[in-house]
Amino acid sequence: MLKNKEGLLVVISGPSGVGKGTICKEYFNQKKDAFLSVSATTRQPRQGEIDGESYHFFSHEKFNQLIKEDYFLEWADFCGQRYGTPKKPVFDCIAQGKDVVLEIEVQGAMQIRAKHPEGVYIFILPPSMEELRKRLEGRGTESKDVVEKRLQTALKELEYASKYNYYVINDTVENAVGLINKIIEVEKLRSERCNLNI
Repeated sequence: MLKNKEGLLVVISGPSGVGKGTICKEYFNQKKDAFLSVSATTRQPRQGEIDGESYHFFSHEKFNQLIKEDYFLEWADFCGQRYGTPKKPVFDCIAQGKDVVLEIEVQGAMQIRAKHPEGVYIFILPPSMEELRKRLEGRGTESKDVVEKRLQTALKELEYASKYNYYVINDTVENAVGLINKIIEVEKLRSERCNLNI
């Protein structure tokens, strides 16, 4: 009786160390029909990375040309390299009725929200700042100074949390993914997203 007009654009953000990547990996393990967007980058491929699967690898010149051609849904500079989300495959999938989930930083999410407010924007929160510190320190891959910088960045990113539609606290990955599934289910029932066949 209800049929969705098209798939959903779901944008997931949150501070470094909150577990966005782990949550999204588990989400895609459960939802094989959801579309995982492949980002573009100007950095060199790492060992084992495949062009078109891991990333779309472009030269700086090509990337800049694509920016001018409005190729990207969003893009940003990070550590001297550029990263972006190709627009066409995202909206092709949405038109085909597939949900597209993007795991991106706040900067990119705000770019998308400005152009596509109809998307579903989810901000992942840690149970507490103390727990976020423990997770960052628990990685054991970064110095104390880097951990402190990441925590300061997290505080700045949290200032944007109210611009998202939903908060999800990552106390456990299972609970967080369960909440994201519920959010998507509810969003698909909104009248403006459905055709009513009587």
